[in-house]
Amino acid sequence: MASIMHGEYKVHGGKLVVVDLEVHNGSLANVSVSGDFFLEPDEALDDINRALNGLDAASPASEIADAISAVLPAGVVLFGFSAQAVAIAVRRALAKATSWLDHSWDIIAPTVLPTAVNVALDEVLAREVGAGRRNPTLRFWDWNEPSVVIGSFQSVRNELDPAGVEKFGINVVRRISGGGAMFMEAGNCITYSLYLPQSLVDGLSFEDSYKFLDSWVMAALESIGVQAFYVPLNDIATDQGKIGGAAQKRLSNGAMLHHVTMSYDIDAEKMVQVLRIGKEKLSDKGTRSAKKRVDPLRRQTGLSRAEILTTMSETFTQRYDAQPAELTLAELAEAAALVESKFGTDAWLNRIP
Repeated sequence: MASIMHGEYKVHGGKLVVVDLEVHNGSLANVSVSGDFFLEPDEALDDINRALNGLDAASPASEIADAISAVLPAGVVLFGFSAQAVAIAVRRALAKATSWLDHSWDIIAPTVLPTAVNVALDEVLAREVGAGRRNPTLRFWDWNEPSVVIGSFQSVRNELDPAGVEKFGINVVRRISGGGAMFMEAGNCITYSLYLPQSLVDGLSFEDSYKFLDSWVMAALESIGVQAFYVPLNDIATDQGKIGGAAQKRLSNGAMLHHVTMSYDIDAEKMVQVLRIGKEKLSDKGTRSAKKRVDPLRRQTGLSRAEILTTMSETFTQRYDAQPAELTLAELAEAAALVESKFGTDAWLNRIP
């Protein structure tokens, strides 16, 4: 007799979707979708269950969602959930997709390291998670030298003003994830990286995966009086301005990197002398608008950077039962080697001049 498989998915900002099912000869059977969502008319739930029964159990989430959408007649209202949400719950029931609590999480406290080493560690630790040699991990960055970390696909000459870079002694490094440039002086940003299996975001769109992976940090910010939200695709903002941005990189070994930098006490005047993109975006508004657009957490909270980091760490730990961990000597050695062969080289930095 086939065993009943159970999967749950809580929609970000929405409702809980629950799926119970069996697998007979490689196909879904006796599927039952339930939850605290709203659906009109009631009979549409039978349509959803019928669409799922008989599907190949190896179907990706996109095909499962398409099968549901195909059978729903015009006028059906799904409130608090979606065909995609049901597909994720199905994949979780089949153990193809995972939830936060399916994993043992580690958390690495801020450690002062050269910026190039921090960037190299993102590649090293993501690989380690994908290979199963390290638990999924949250790592907070720290650094001393003034730096700009540019996105994997950005042009050096288009993003940076050489005069500003030289004037302020800026260390420029290219990372493996996409997105925009990060202006990072010591103590002016809060930066963290998540290394996780892609199964955690199975079935989510790229846009939804950003919000999903940062739900814990939104809760942490709310606890200190900051009502933050995502502005698609990857900006984090409040009603007072942008406070940060995220970037991702998915590796071929099944792991992924999710990386976020938030402004704590950014020097807007210096930033627009270093970043060309800052000058262009603010060319008709003046430097005063830079302070409004990239709005520091220090001003919004009145808290020290250390206090905000502690709140974030505690929130993540409580939500996901994370355990303290440290970088290993082998990981640090591998990161140092990557700096020598890749991240510290002109060839890598100027691969898009």
